[in-house]
Amino acid sequence: MNKSLIAPMPMAPTKWYDGLARYQQQGMAHVLATVVAVNGSAPRELQSKMIVTLDACCDTLGGGSLEHDVTITARQLLNGELEPNESRGFKPLKEGKSEKAQAVRREAVYTKHYPLGAKLAQCCGGSVTVMFECFNVIPPMSLLVFGAGHVAAALMTILAELPCQVDWVDSRAEMFKSYLNADAGTADGQVTYQLPTHIRPHINEDPVDFIQPFVANSMRGDSAKKDTQYFILVMTHDHSLDFDLVRATLDAYVKIGIDSDTDNDLSIDDSKLDSLPYLGCISSATKAKRFRDRLLQRDYNGQIVDKLTMPIGLNTGGKEPMAVAVSIAAQVLQLYNDL
Repeated sequence: MNKSLIAPMPMAPTKWYDGLARYQQQGMAHVLATVVAVNGSAPRELQSKMIVTLDACCDTLGGGSLEHDVTITARQLLNGELEPNESRGFKPLKEGKSEKAQAVRREAVYTKHYPLGAKLAQCCGGSVTVMFECFNVIPPMSLLVFGAGHVAAALMTILAELPCQVDWVDSRAEMFKSYLNADAGTADGQVTYQLPTHIRPHINEDPVDFIQPFVANSMRGDSAKKDTQYFILVMTHDHSLDFDLVRATLDAYVKIGIDSDTDNDLSIDDSKLDSLPYLGCISSATKAKRFRDRLLQRDYNGQIVDKLTMPIGLNTGGKEPMAVAVSIAAQVLQLYNDL
């Protein structure tokens, strides 16, 4: 029977500083809203803060219409619906505005003044100014990593310090044993690991099961994950399993990412290929040639096979686990930043 253990998702934070720490670590887009000026009576004091994401809030600036407008404004900033205006701060983003205009908005700090009177249906009588700071508006990375050997363990040391989401999969429970918390045997039966919350270990007898949902998620394009970049990294202990994972990924590309009526012998739209998740597999040059030959013999389209990066990583020359991990992380970051 398949067994999957993942670190339990913690409850949503209630304090702004807990939310800030979590969303910074996870690479999730969020806004820090801060009261930077108070005149007269106001629901909260100077330097009160709250965090706003696309679907959650942490802490409060006093509730009511003030907080409602702060939340709406913060989400407009996250969605790219406001742009800077020299005389009036920000204004709604016109349809068809360029990516450059959105980039300017993302790099700016926005302040908004709120008179706490009839217009906001507040009876405080004073006024406040709120500063909005956007963080992690550049889409984060989402990585699906297969294998928990020396290179993968070294890679996690690097990914622990980067804004990303990582699902780390291996069929061998013992490979994650060193990461178990001392009090892993909790009352509710959950298993917790000494890993950052954005790195989630999975123990599963059939890792291939993770491929199709991950590729489907990458193509969904919902607002919470819009423009997120996806990476599949294959580095297990078994060459046969590596091949099965690569083949399952290519199958998912054809089934989910490319029109089902595309024939293998016809060319495929480059834009569709470019939108598919990155696929990399650790290997020697000999293993890479063997995999490619086997895939082509099985009538996989050459354009699809070319989506496979093998050997994985930049050519940095080192063969130690950390050196290989650095080369892999460097290649992922290079692609992520479109360098």
